Amino acid sequence: MSGQHNHHDFAGDMLVDAARGALQAAGEQWTDMRSDVFEALAAHEKPASAYDIAESVGVRRGKRVAANSVYRILDLFVRTNLARRVESANAYVANTHPGCHHDCIFLICDICGEATHLDDDSLTGALRDAAHRAGFAAVRPVVEIRGCCDACGLGASAT
Repeated sequence: MSGQHNHHDFAGDMLVDAARGALQAAGEQWTDMRSDVFEALAAHEKPASAYDIAESVGVRRGKRVAANSVYRILDLFVRTNLARRVESANAYVANTHPGCHHDCIFLICDICGEATHLDDDSLTGALRDAAHRAGFAAVRPVVEIRGCCDACGLGASAT
């Protein structure tokens, strides 16, 4: 058994609706600013920094948005499972299945910056178990594998 599981990925307006519902279910308010930050994050195809998101939101709102405000919202989104933080890139991606709580693994391409999300609860569970055996209470395993994606690998081998 692989430990992988199926879940429903959302996109577009359905993703925003799912995120709103998950945030409200966590007892938080869905404000206009939080909506703008989430929509800007979800619009990025690759992991985005708080500065990237602040710029996008600023363009949308027609005024400068401070990155520290965006960081606070992104931290809330990570805590409530609406976003994932790509630690090695200090960047974020929208969680396309905010109702599904699990650890995830990122496969990060060093050439194009693409971050592919992979679920494997047996692998992250083994990491949690190893931490507990070592006397450590793991809260959230962060697994990131850096390398080269298929698209860049194919392009690189052609040169």
